[in-house]
Amino acid sequence: MRRRELLLSAAAASAANAATEPVKTVNSQPSWVIANDQVELAVTQLGGHMAPVSFERASGRPVQPYHVSPWQDEKIKIDVPVLVPLRGDFFCLPFGGGKEANGREHPPHGETACNRWTFTGVQKQNGVTTLTATITTAVRAGKVTKKLSLVDGSNAVYSTHEISGFAGPSTPGHHATLKLPKKDGALRIASSEFAYGTTHPAQFADPTQGEYQSFAIGEPIRDLAHVPLRFKDAKQPADMSALPARTGYVDLMAVFKRPSANPGWMAAVNQEEGYLWFSLKDAAILPATVFWLENRGRHGSPWSGRNRCLGLEDVCWYFDDSHVPNPVNKLGIPTAMKISGPVSIHYIQGAVRVPAGFDIVKSAQFAPGKVTFASASGKSVTAAVRHEFLKSGKL
Repeated sequence: MRRRELLLSAAAASAANAATEPVKTVNSQPSWVIANDQVELAVTQLGGHMAPVSFERASGRPVQPYHVSPWQDEKIKIDVPVLVPLRGDFFCLPFGGGKEANGREHPPHGETACNRWTFTGVQKQNGVTTLTATITTAVRAGKVTKKLSLVDGSNAVYSTHEISGFAGPSTPGHHATLKLPKKDGALRIASSEFAYGTTHPAQFADPTQGEYQSFAIGEPIRDLAHVPLRFKDAKQPADMSALPARTGYVDLMAVFKRPSANPGWMAAVNQEEGYLWFSLKDAAILPATVFWLENRGRHGSPWSGRNRCLGLEDVCWYFDDSHVPNPVNKLGIPTAMKISGPVSIHYIQGAVRVPAGFDIVKSAQFAPGKVTFASASGKSVTAAVRHEFLKSGKL
């Protein structure tokens, strides 16, 4: 009798979840959609890609900072699974993917970015709305639980990825991908202090495949405004603090941060649309930020020389040498995470309107439940954000 009651209870719970599963097709992909007073987000069932996301809903002028790939809604064959839903932010395990030393091979950016997630439920409690989904991995046996939370009154998305199984060293991370404004230099990029930076240490783009890069190979980066180019006649370095730039190229670089008392941060000010997007992380967990600038630099399918976006991807990774001695882990900064038991990775992304004249972020000041971004032009904006979540995992 007890077994029958349990089965009936499980069936009822499953039916309740199915009845309330917030599914909507968004840019060709079945997606779960949740919202509160400030934020509405969609996350694809396939790959768990989060976009579109609307911040500042209560203002009447919502902000949508994330990129959605231009081949959505097109009926074309795509051979790389992660490119099928490509949009916004998604969780990678392992970031980059590829073959391990023992021969196991992950798809690009891992099964978490490519395969179908399973809806668990949506819960609202004490002003916090949380969507939960899970995925089971096969290349390495494991399970990942995704929790995306919205806090009433906060223009931020709080994410947790709980990893169980998946034993061994790996390279987890987030692949936040922003849309680019039309005007060159109209997106101003700033970062909290970093200890090391470099362009890709090997060739990144393959011209035989219709791909073209502008960055020099394996060159150090000391600040975002001075990134070495590969051209002998280049009169100035690339300025990665003012984008877009260099139409016709695709480039990759990374900077690496040490842990500090305050969160590590990235900030992108869209001066055309008047908003600031930010990400906050615990640099002890995700020390690297990978910059992927895609400005019509790939001409194979499905890119077709039309994709324009900026990836600001917070990860634990060092290109193809994450698991061997490299310049970053020699500095004591990890480039792979050893997973030996349950691991939870917390991350925050948000966007707020900025006052007229707000240009590039110069500093970020943290106080309980808020962060104030100050610009080089002397303007400031304060965002209500529970950054303490990065350490505690609690909202």
